[in-house]
Amino acid sequence: MVKEKVGIDYGSKLAGTTVIAYEEGDFIQLLRSKKGEDADKMIRDFVVEHQLRVIGLDAPLSLPGIYNKIVDCNDYFYRSCDKELKAMSPMFLGGLTARAMKLKNELETDGLKVYEVYPARVAFNLALKTYGYKSKKPDYLQMMMVMEKLGLVLAPALEIETSHDFDSLLALYAAKRIGTSGECSTGNPQEGLIYY
Repeated sequence: MVKEKVGIDYGSKLAGTTVIAYEEGDFIQLLRSKKGEDADKMIRDFVVEHQLRVIGLDAPLSLPGIYNKIVDCNDYFYRSCDKELKAMSPMFLGGLTARAMKLKNELETDGLKVYEVYPARVAFNLALKTYGYKSKKPDYLQMMMVMEKLGLVLAPALEIETSHDFDSLLALYAAKRIGTSGECSTGNPQEGLIYY
């Protein structure tokens, strides 16, 4: 049975770069989108099939506060959480941000919550750059040894093939920490928080 929290590395709608990491029993499974198929539909179908409580989505889920007239928010490009984590501007990501916000609104029913997570910060905190995280020669074997110590073990015969696979695993790790003593987030709650 699929557990209640999942992590999603969110890519372009039809590019085949979206990956859902989820726990089934004692192991992590990966569901990868296919090139030319609608990634948002894949996510919606997965949510309908399983009783999820928390989704950690690697995509901006809000705009800078100035657009909502939030007091002390005067930056047109970055939210405070983006500045604190040196993350990309939701405005620069444009269409991806709009899709993610729409998807969040569609999914948040019956107690399911969608949180913005930032795998790059998780990787930084776990010192995964040492093993080539986001480099041309990533050592996924070494990185998985770190993740396994944290209780995230891939299903037998499953391998990390791309950075999207690994980022979905980091997104799952961030999602699993939400609501626990290990939860980490930054930003202005009115404007938007990023969890890591």
